[in-house]
Amino acid sequence: MKPARVPGVGERMWQRVPAGTRQILTVYGDGKNSPDGTAVLYEKHGNAWQRVDSWPTHNGKQGWSTDHREGDERSPVGVFTLSDAGGLLDDPGTRFPYTQDEDAFASPYYWDEAHWHDFDYVIAIDYNRRTGTRPDDPTRPLGQRKGGGIWLHLDHGDGTLGCVSLPESAMEYLLRTLDPKDRPVVVMGDKDDLKA
Repeated sequence: MKPARVPGVGERMWQRVPAGTRQILTVYGDGKNSPDGTAVLYEKHGNAWQRVDSWPTHNGKQGWSTDHREGDERSPVGVFTLSDAGGLLDDPGTRFPYTQDEDAFASPYYWDEAHWHDFDYVIAIDYNRRTGTRPDDPTRPLGQRKGGGIWLHLDHGDGTLGCVSLPESAMEYLLRTLDPKDRPVVVMGDKDDLKA
């Protein structure tokens, strides 16, 4: 029997999933202080959730936080909508509004070479941002101290400053598969927080 809700997500988090959501990317962090995890895409068919695919991920270097702050190198725990995308590369065929901008998504020249392609593709995670704007829009509705600029982006092999990173093939797949009409969200955090 197919599950009526996404595995490993407890009542507290499940209540935050918007009505009408039919696509959920769940990021299961290995531990509160771990930068490693696994993302699983689920789609709703009828009343049941079906697992579509999964990928290895990295999150904040210091792990996860239920009270994310600018510069804490932790990823925010929660349920967030996904609404805008962009990157250095051409739009791979997404249904999201897509901003291709070399200046906005180029990694700083002084970053290590491993990070030069981080922002080839990005999907904005709607944490402390104004939805319906470019992923790099600097507006922070909760204030600067709460951080922002939290994205799904290309993996570089280790922890991030707060984003969630995935293999390039996964980013391409998600950009082509996630559909605004299905109200996609990311449910993300360490496994213990997710199931609480």
